[in-house]
Parts: sequence; structure tokens; C-alpha cells
Amino acid sequence: MKVECLADLEKRSDAGQIDLLYGDESHFSLLPYVPRAWVFADETVVLPSERGGNLSAFALLSRSNRCFVRTTEGRVTGDWIAEQIDAFAEGLSRLTVVVLDNAAVHIKAVKERLQSWEDKGLFVWFLPTYSPQLNIAEILWKKVKYEWLQPCHYRDKATLHEAVNAILGAVGTTFRIAFKAFGKV
Repeated sequence: MKVECLADLEKRSDAGQIDLLYGDESHFSLLPYVPRAWVFADETVVLPSERGGNLSAFALLSRSNRCFVRTTEGRVTGDWIAEQIDAFAEGLSRLTVVVLDNAAVHIKAVKERLQSWEDKGLFVWFLPTYSPQLNIAEILWKKVKYEWLQPCHYRDKATLHEAVNAILGAVGTTFRIAFKAFGKV
């Protein structure tokens, strides 16, 4: 039933009746994640890393690559996420639905501010539990971490933060994701 409801929201968004954005947060650090790498037997590949340099980001992303993003070096809490959604809600021009997963930090963010957001025309819709494949913001994090960030960006904290902020600031222009229509494989 939830997937059918989301399909209806997608149709309304395609028809221009609502704005539909997907939200999520991710974290970046100087410990790059390399899931696998191929090297020749006589070759050594080194990717320097160190602890620290943490940067967290919260994004609201539409299928048209409209992206509202905020970053912090601090801890991501429900209050911090709520403040970001508050800032986003200030500029709404029509009915807007924000899709979030069921992370505890999202539920806490929504709990106390839902009515004030609805008064501004912003509604929050939660995805079914354990369904990250339905959240296009997950694709954004995958693209940033595994395609758009380069090994040289992990040189130091300042370089990483500058690169992440530059990439996230250019989503929709320099950096675009070709999303398939909802429900298409």
C-alpha cells in the first residue's frame, strides 16, 4: 500500500500538482570506503587515510535534480534536521511533500514541528521500513562517494570539506543524476 501511495505522489509531482523531494543524511570522513579494487600482482596501490575530518550532510532531492542541502561538522540530531527542514519550508511556493525513511533521527525531527510545516504547505511522508531502494537521496550519496569524489579529495579535512560542499552545491547543474521514472527498472 505504501508503494502505491508513493506512486500516486510521483504522478502528482509529474503532473506539476505538488513538489516531491526525498530526504536523507550522509556522513563523510577521511577514511574513504573502497569496496574493492583490482591491481596487478606486482602493483601496490596506496590510499592514505586518517581518522577525523567528519562532515555530515542533509539533502532534499527531487527527480529533476532540485537539491536543497546543508552540511555540518557537528552531530546530526533530530533538532538539526528539523532546523534544515524549517529553512527549506520558508521558500515554498506550492504544496510540497518530503519523503523520509524511518530513521529515529527523522522521526524525532518531525514529531514536534509537523503542524507548523503543514501550515506552510509542507507534508512529511515516511517510507516503509527497510526500503532504501525507494529513496532517491540514497542514489545521491552513492554518486557523491563513489563517482564524484576523487582520491585527491581525501588529502586533508579542508580539501574533503571543500570538495563535498562544491559537489553538493552543484547538484542539478554540473552534477546530475538521470533518474528513471518511478517504478521503472
